[in-house]
Amino acid sequence: MLLEDRTVIVSGVGPGLGREIAWAAARDGANVVLGARTEANLEKAAAEVDATGARVAWRATDIADGEQCDALVALAQERFGRVDALVNCAALDTIFGGVEHANWDDWHRAMEINVFGTMRMTQAAIPPLKQRGGSIVFIGSQAMYWCQVPQAAYAASKAALQGAVAHLARELGEYRIRVNTVIPTWMWGPPVEGYVNSTAQAQGVEPETIIAGITANMPLGEIPSDGDVADAVVFFASDRARMITGQALLVNAGEYIR
Repeated sequence: MLLEDRTVIVSGVGPGLGREIAWAAARDGANVVLGARTEANLEKAAAEVDATGARVAWRATDIADGEQCDALVALAQERFGRVDALVNCAALDTIFGGVEHANWDDWHRAMEINVFGTMRMTQAAIPPLKQRGGSIVFIGSQAMYWCQVPQAAYAASKAALQGAVAHLARELGEYRIRVNTVIPTWMWGPPVEGYVNSTAQAQGVEPETIIAGITANMPLGEIPSDGDVADAVVFFASDRARMITGQALLVNAGEYIR
C-alpha cells in the first residue's frame, strides 16, 4: 500500500473530492485526519473512511482561522504521532462571473479563503513535516487556464496558489518536503451530478445531453471522477513521487493540454 503507516491531513472534507481523497488515502494504508467547517460532513466522511474510528480523526476547522489550522495539525500529532502529508482541498468555489460586473466583496472572500486560508493551513503543517520530510498537495483548478463556466475570482485565487507552490518547492526542498498540485476539470461526484441533473431539468433535456456538452472536448470522452483525482493526490503524497516537486498535473481526460 502506497501510504501504509503514514498520516495524511485533508482539509475541506465534504461530500465530494475531500471525502474521496480521505477514502483513497485510507485505502492505501494511511491514517487520515479530516478538517472542514461542517461537523455533520466530517462525521459522515469519517464513518465512511473507517467505521471503527481507529485510523481516522476529525476536527471542525475553518482554514481562515490560523488557530484552527494549528489545532487540526495538533490533532494529527496527538492521535497518530506524525504528519506525512497535507492535502489542501478546502476552497470557496461558488463565486461565478467575470470582472466587468464583479462583486469585489466576493473576490475578497475568495482570496481570504482560497489563498490566505490555504497558506495558513500549509504553514501550520510545516513544523511536523520537517521532522521526516513529506508532501504537500494542492488542489488547483483548470479554471486557471480555461473553463466552460466563468469563475474569474475562483480562477485568480487558484492561480495565486500556483505561484506560491513554485516558491514553496524551493523553500521546503531542503527539508525533503515536496510540494505539488493536482488540477482537475469537471469531476463526476455529488456536486457535478447535482449540477447536471438540475441543469437538465431546467432545460427540459436528459442528463446525458448535458454530459455530452461537458465532454465534447475531452478526447477520453468521460468526465473524470472524484476518485480519479484522488488517485493522483495519493500518488503525489506517496514515495512513488519522491523526486517530484513544484509540478502540476492535469486530471482532465485531455480536455485542455498545456
